[in-house]
Amino acid sequence: MGTQIANGESRLSQRSSLPSFWPRVRAFAVPASVIETATARRMAGDWAGACAAAGFDVDLNLRSVGRDYGREIAGRIRGDLRSLAPDLLRWHMPRIAPDGLLRPGLTLTLATYGTGAREGRQPLHLVVRTPPAWADAGQRISLALWDGGGGCRHPHPHPHPHPRPNRRFRVDLHRHLWDAGRTDELRLRAGGFESSGDEQPALVPGPVRSLSYWRSCAVDRWADEARMLLRAEGLSGGGAVLVRLRGRHRLVLEVGEGAERSDGSPALRIAASSGGRASALPVLPDAATWVLPDLELLRTGLIDAGRLHPLVASALVPDHSPPPGPSPASDPAVRPRLVDCRGARHRIGLVDGVLAPLDHDPEEVRREDLLAALTGTPLPCLQAIDEAHRRPDCLPDVRERLDHGDIAGALAVVEGLLGPDAVLRDGALRDELEAVARRRITYGLFRAGLIGPGPVRVRYDERAGRPPQYRAHPRNALLPEPRHAAHAAHAARRDRAFF
Repeated sequence: MGTQIANGESRLSQRSSLPSFWPRVRAFAVPASVIETATARRMAGDWAGACAAAGFDVDLNLRSVGRDYGREIAGRIRGDLRSLAPDLLRWHMPRIAPDGLLRPGLTLTLATYGTGAREGRQPLHLVVRTPPAWADAGQRISLALWDGGGGCRHPHPHPHPHPRPNRRFRVDLHRHLWDAGRTDELRLRAGGFESSGDEQPALVPGPVRSLSYWRSCAVDRWADEARMLLRAEGLSGGGAVLVRLRGRHRLVLEVGEGAERSDGSPALRIAASSGGRASALPVLPDAATWVLPDLELLRTGLIDAGRLHPLVASALVPDHSPPPGPSPASDPAVRPRLVDCRGARHRIGLVDGVLAPLDHDPEEVRREDLLAALTGTPLPCLQAIDEAHRRPDCLPDVRERLDHGDIAGALAVVEGLLGPDAVLRDGALRDELEAVARRRITYGLFRAGLIGPGPVRVRYDERAGRPPQYRAHPRNALLPEPRHAAHAAHAARRDRAFF
């Protein structure tokens, strides 16, 4: 898998300006088992069960919403929750380099609702939130309501660094990214030119064509998407919107309502932004700014329709027919491996749920274990088993699954290699699993409101250095010890000033 992904990134960099982490994201971020379970529960009408299967934490109470905002608003929210495909939303969530993890500390609007029966209420927002980077274990997503003020209407005790919805990352105008009943709109609004000929650059405005990554910009959709945004903002007569690109590039897109060129293409004018007035303009949503990543992966040949989310595949590749029955899962049983042992080819495999040598009798294995305990050199078969416990060949795949929150999939790979009854030995594999357990504890403390970001915000790399040590702090229950010397000095000066 590692070689395949490395080659895929090389091909992607040569044929597209899409970030190179997308092949890995599509391979590990939303496993087929999660999609199947969430889809089955959603089809059965269990939206909360679908959210649980897709790694969502529900932080809203529909009874309280009905009491405070009226039954009509509560009914509309309930209808949207029943249409919500949380696995599809996770598939389309914004991600960051270098590993393609969810963008941390983000609040994203799914839908907005009126004020309800009582006067003086601001519109409700159905939002999803990602935890901050220091508490992102498991890549969990929370589903909540925002009342247009300073926080959630029915929050949990945990704080969030950015409770207000982000103007750039909003999908209330792109329901096809999360509503299972509107995914047929995806192909129309995915962006990108239908052909790949030389006529494409002529259709791209000069300020965009000068960018090295212009092929990833959905320029052909900008005018229509800008009109939708302006109408949503109450500016039905047209106007200007801000387009945020990479490298702090900003463009101002001016479009008139119903204006078209002589060739039928929408009339628009693009100019570079220098700040000032542009910062107050409506921001074109990120989903409308870029070509859909799956579309570029399909065009570059780095992914086939069978590896896409079923709803995405049916929209982008209408003639694609999924295989009948459930998708084939990886077989947890491991075929016996061959090892060169003392001039012969021996086998190692699972025996009673534990990886063991198959061509050595138990008495010989006990003698070799005793020899190894006395610092001797054991049989090559036992050396291969020890290496599988400490640093197996599948460790990169296990790391990818753990980073993207697929703990069940990572454990299935480990159990398929070592057996369900194996006891892990000291080594890289055990360190990875222990680090995940510690990060899950941190996420639980964040959800419970027992730990906050604090003045020092450092994301630890458990593989590169020691695990974080925690210390008591008067303003936070637990704070990670700073990893870098500069952060440590700052923390020491802060603590002396406080006490």
